[in-house]
Amino acid sequence: MKKRKAGQFKKEIPFHLMLLPGVVLLIIFSYLPMFGIIMAFQDFRPILSFENSPFVGLDNFRFIFQLPTFSRAFRNTVVIAFARIITGISVPLLLALLVNEVGKSWFKRSVQTAMFLPFFLSWAVLGGVVRELFSLQGPVNQILLFFGRDPYMFLASNNWFRTILVATHTWQSMGYNLIIFLAAITNIDLAQYEAADIDGCNKLKQVWYITLPGMLPMIILLATLSIGGLLSAGFEQVLVLYNPLVYETGDILDTLVYRMGLLNRQFSLSAAMGLFRNVVSLVLVGIAYFSAYKFSNYRIF
Repeated sequence: MKKRKAGQFKKEIPFHLMLLPGVVLLIIFSYLPMFGIIMAFQDFRPILSFENSPFVGLDNFRFIFQLPTFSRAFRNTVVIAFARIITGISVPLLLALLVNEVGKSWFKRSVQTAMFLPFFLSWAVLGGVVRELFSLQGPVNQILLFFGRDPYMFLASNNWFRTILVATHTWQSMGYNLIIFLAAITNIDLAQYEAADIDGCNKLKQVWYITLPGMLPMIILLATLSIGGLLSAGFEQVLVLYNPLVYETGDILDTLVYRMGLLNRQFSLSAAMGLFRNVVSLVLVGIAYFSAYKFSNYRIF
């Protein structure tokens, strides 16, 4: 048995070596910086370092929970992230069901490629595109002028900013989930559709009783993984699109941490806020994994 395990390990050595750089980077950039969590419990001053900065316990947490900007950012984060999860799953799911019914393979490949391209672009690029689209002289306002409406500052409006964030995020990410859902559909046994045809089921019933149940494990997986990011409403996207006029509906926890920590140099408060967000995200992931197993008998790990 030992010789068998040793031989198996030797065969797997190349795979372990391939994994090693990723593990090293994970340790350096994800685990070692966790030492900085101590700032959340200190009145941290860079000149004094971690060892000499005064310890204040939970005072930083008590202070941030009383901030009006924190409650506003927390509310905006939950609303935006929850809307992103719903549209980020439902829209690609609907598109996958529609694309799957197309008989022309070349059309399927063209649609997948066209929808997947925005996923490779960062928000540093896409942010400029969105700003141009919704600027006063942009295409959207030109269409409004054509129909006799006055130009509107969409990115400076609290009524429209969240909608634009959710819609543009869905557009940017839906190609990735579309391919995942199409792959899930291909794993469904075709004999089920043949049996449904014999029984006289139309396309809609086949989708409802065969396709969607067959895709359910993948839908649960994506929803579960998304819940873990409920308090992460897309820092890069919000940062490149928001402005002080839309703080009321667009300011999220990540941007508030950015302004407090890097711009205002309130390191301890920003560390406390970041730690709170990460702990809540960890709890949400645990609840989501348990719920997926409890109600759908589906285990991710």
